[in-house]
Amino acid sequence: MYTINKSYTTKTEVKKSKFITYLVPISEYNGLQDKLKKDNPKSNHTVYAVRYLNEYNQIVENSSDDGEPKGCAGLPSLNVLRGKDLINCAVLIVRYFGGIKLGTGGMARAYALSVKDVIEISDIIEYKKMVRYVFETSYHNIEKTNYNLKKLEITSIEREFNINSVKWSIETTQEAIDEVIKFLDF
Repeated sequence: MYTINKSYTTKTEVKKSKFITYLVPISEYNGLQDKLKKDNPKSNHTVYAVRYLNEYNQIVENSSDDGEPKGCAGLPSLNVLRGKDLINCAVLIVRYFGGIKLGTGGMARAYALSVKDVIEISDIIEYKKMVRYVFETSYHNIEKTNYNLKKLEITSIEREFNINSVKWSIETTQEAIDEVIKFLDF
């Protein structure tokens, strides 16, 4: 599985219709469709497709044709995300009608092409599930722990200073947590 960690935008034109396509991380998805509709009041449609992992590690998918003929916009967009094995991201396509009807097949191809175009310019990365790990150290091991976490490129770190120890909470991959466990045996 693959994902992205920042947003990308492209413009695709098919028979004078303009498709402005946004590929965004799932964290930026909520409310974006409404914002795009507000920012593009003369556009005809704002289609979306989304794929993400829920808390049970299941892939959740959804799409909307936003007034286009049923199955001609959202589903072809979602199928491109499926084909590229992308998760935890959403694609939104703002369409400006160019005056030439595309037909249902042409429309499906145009939406799929616009999604392929934005994926082509995107920096696709391998998805790695993040896991939270909590552990404690003594005060005299703070510097060594910080050094080892930095060496493992772990950046999501929270610390709680207690009377006799420091409670650490980190979020990283399982592989990195296995390495943390090894260095904790000071």
